[in-house]
Order: sequence, then structure tokens, then C-alpha cells
Amino acid sequence: MDLEKFQDDVYTITNRLAQNLNKDDVPKLNFVRQRLIELYQQNLVKINHSVLELICAANLVAKGFAVDVEKPLTNSLVCDLYGKKDNKTVIVEIETGFTPPEHALDTIDYYVSRIISKIARYSKYCDEFSLATPVIGMLPIHKVFLNLPSQRPQSEIKKIKSFCDGFYKNPPIEHDDIANAKLDSIYLINIDKGFAKEINPSTYYSLTASILEKSEIDL
Repeated sequence: MDLEKFQDDVYTITNRLAQNLNKDDVPKLNFVRQRLIELYQQNLVKINHSVLELICAANLVAKGFAVDVEKPLTNSLVCDLYGKKDNKTVIVEIETGFTPPEHALDTIDYYVSRIISKIARYSKYCDEFSLATPVIGMLPIHKVFLNLPSQRPQSEIKKIKSFCDGFYKNPPIEHDDIANAKLDSIYLINIDKGFAKEINPSTYYSLTASILEKSEIDL
């Protein structure tokens, strides 16, 4: 564990991001930086993911949110970013496309299920829920989440749950969590330029669906 290198990197990206913030908002971003340093000392975060969190945190701070990182929601569920402004809460989960070695032969199905799981499990703990990914990645968003809960066919929800049960059994993803989940936006993170662009899920789906369909990914 190279603490000095980690500190140098997070200070560099934080100083770069702070140039686009109001002076009064910089301490909010510095708080996130310090939290990440503390978490790194506990071997709980890595630099690549921390940089992504800082870029997304700067975006939320610019909108007036106070931001925490790696915040526990339950005994077993921890979110990447948790923002609060007045009585409004937001959660941002960052996805990089990582899949564990045990799913080397069903990587795509696992990742589709993972994205469904993130939306279903996390979105009930906030007013607005977003996924974030580097611009070099592509999130397989299921089209069911583009509809309001009242517009989601029960047959489709049952199909999704059955699919996810093949990957998540302890605990399983609940039917009602899928039925009521929400996805409010997608953040596309440009790491080199140090910014995140927020777009709505329908726009993101329209941009990626044709490519994913050509890859025979069932969304």
C-alpha cells in the first residue's frame, strides 16, 4: 500500500476539479478527498475507483450537495456516493465493467444482472439514483427501468427476477425492488479531462441499445 502515491494522486485530481467549483464549495470536495485517504489507509478503496468518485463528487458538489463516499446504507450495502441537499438525497453507483473470475464464462449475463441488482437494491434508499461509468465502458441498461413502476408488465418483472436469481441468491433480489426501482440519470466520466456528463437513461439507452443488440445481448 503506497499511501504517499495515493495522496499525491487524489490531491492532484481534487485541485484540478476545484478550479471549476465556487470557492465556498471546495471544502466539500476536500472532505471527500480526506475520506478517501482514510479509507485507503484501511485498505477499503483503490486509486482508480477513488478518482472516479472524486469526479462524480465534484459534479454533485457543484449542484449544492454535501457528499459522502462509501456510505453504509444497511449492514451489507454500501454506496459509492451519497449526496444530500436540504431534504433531497441522491446516490451514485460507479460501474467499471469488472466481473469476478468465477464468471469468466458468463461475463455478459453476470454484468447485466449486476446492473439490474444495483438499480433494484440501491434506488430505494434515495430520492434520485444514478449510475456512472467511464466513457470507455458501456452499461447494459434494461429497458424496463425506462418506464414508471406502474407501467412495468408483471411478466417482464418475473422474467428479470428469474434471470437475476441465477446470480443473486443470498440475498436474492426482491420482486418489489425490481418493480419499484428507479434510474434517474447516467453519468459518463471522462477521467483524463476530469469531468462527468449527466444524461437521462432514455438517451443513454438509445445510444447504446443498437450496439448491444448487435452483440446479441438481451436487454
